[in-house]
Amino acid sequence: MHANTHSLPQPNKFMHDIKSIQAELQNKNPRKILRHALENYERIALSFSGAEDVVVLDMALKIRPDIQIFCLDTGRLHPETYQFIEKVRQHYKIDIELLSPNHASIEALVKAKGLFSFYEDGHQECCAIRKVEPLKRKLAQVDAWITGQRKDQSIGTRQNINAIEVDVAFSSKEHTLIKFNPMVNQSSAQIWDYIEAYQVPFNELHKHGFISIGCEPCTRPVLPNQHERAGRWWWEDATKKECGLHIAKT
Repeated sequence: MHANTHSLPQPNKFMHDIKSIQAELQNKNPRKILRHALENYERIALSFSGAEDVVVLDMALKIRPDIQIFCLDTGRLHPETYQFIEKVRQHYKIDIELLSPNHASIEALVKAKGLFSFYEDGHQECCAIRKVEPLKRKLAQVDAWITGQRKDQSIGTRQNINAIEVDVAFSSKEHTLIKFNPMVNQSSAQIWDYIEAYQVPFNELHKHGFISIGCEPCTRPVLPNQHERAGRWWWEDATKKECGLHIAKT
């Protein structure tokens, strides 16, 4: 059972003390971080990308079976990813909310620049329409969200993330959003140990050299000893391998 809605502390109560909460949760295991998140926030949702973050989903459901779960359906995912999302839905007998991009924005982009403009212009414009805008719509409805981010996923952009933080990318003056990253200190090896130990379903693409899985045109397998993000937006500079979901606004 999770906390009664009426007894939950208001999210703004945590703002003045965010540093102490960060320190408290810094070295805690993922389950304790998740428990803190799910017991202190009623309006909270878990982001599921169809990759290894299924481990977060597996853990969260054991704490709070009614947690909101959403996935960004960009319209460009691999067939294997769509199949995996459905496999997870059926395996856990849960609802997964698929968030779609605004059709008018997609149609305008494709009409003006074609289906593969990101190879020339960079991925930010396409990601802004297919990922960031739908996510922004969803996060306006919650007070906190949970991601599967890990420090070892990106040397350049994810080394300073905390188990709990104010989401400066999606907060506004009217709405302070909290982001939980319970897997922050976990390694890829630990994630796969969990998947094997608990027989957690996983995306079939992982069997074919894919580690970090995004949209089909922008993801490819990695070679031995390559970093996992090397397979994402491989035609761009290594310091730009974020889609805008986990970086601050400038």
